[in-house]
Amino acid sequence: MKKSSRHISGAIDPTVDRFVEHLAAERRASKHTVAAYRRDIQSLAAFVARKDGAEDSGRAGPRPVAVADIDVYVLRAWLGELVRTHSTASIARKIAAVRAWMRWMMRRGIIRENPSEHLASPKVRRNLPMFLSVDAAREVVEAPNADSPVSLRDRAILELLYSSGLRVSEACGLDITSVDLDDARARVLGKGGKERIVPLGECAVEAMRAYLAVRPSLAHPSRATQCKKALFLSARGARIGVRAVQLMVQKYGALGAGRADLHPHALRHTCATHLLNGGADLRVIQELLGHASLATTQRYTHVSIDHIMRVYDAAHPLANTRGSK
Repeated sequence: MKKSSRHISGAIDPTVDRFVEHLAAERRASKHTVAAYRRDIQSLAAFVARKDGAEDSGRAGPRPVAVADIDVYVLRAWLGELVRTHSTASIARKIAAVRAWMRWMMRRGIIRENPSEHLASPKVRRNLPMFLSVDAAREVVEAPNADSPVSLRDRAILELLYSSGLRVSEACGLDITSVDLDDARARVLGKGGKERIVPLGECAVEAMRAYLAVRPSLAHPSRATQCKKALFLSARGARIGVRAVQLMVQKYGALGAGRADLHPHALRHTCATHLLNGGADLRVIQELLGHASLATTQRYTHVSIDHIMRVYDAAHPLANTRGSK
């Protein structure tokens, strides 16, 4: 391994801190992305430290790890170790994290060469998330059929996830002022802090009105307090959390459609699938879902072969001549 001089600008830890600050402040990456990239780069630093310690086991005390220690051979050795315990998708993300970090260092003159550019990304097989049929989706959203405040809240959340294709974090982050039921629309804060307007289906509007009528009763049992800002509240009056919605969707997935593995993203995917099968333009679905890339929308939508054949038969001028000969 290369033994280079150490200086603070070339040490790994300070550059990682500055890089993740750049991701959060300038790139407006989500906190999950920032945390994942930090872990991935620190994993590389730990690998370099272990290898360095093994090669120089006779020296007194650990030597700080620097970015100058990392070349393409070190990166390949690191990936070779990871491949035994990590999935292809996980390794691809780690490569992406290191590439982004090293490109950032190149732009700031911290390094003169970028060894990560010589790495080949593994091909990741992307499995489509599950989606429900129209009947199954209806059974799930109608599963909470009681008149209790929690049941009415659950019905409103399910209707919203299915009708508007929101991410679970977006639904949990909605404020009362984010929703305009008269105009049947909601203002959503998506990934990267990007705001978009989404339509609300008629059933979602009705479910939301029914929930808002009983929302005041969702309060802390002893202090009688509640979050005044949040749209969806827990039984104790706090803003509902992502995990609570995930468990709720799983519960009603089992009750309504016999799908105990149902998760909120499946309702988002179901929304996009049903819109596409109903003739919606892919660009419109992209805008609705808040995807930066159309390729992402294509990955999250699924068109049945029957629907493709129906569209072809209806649209192509020679389609109906095949059976007439």
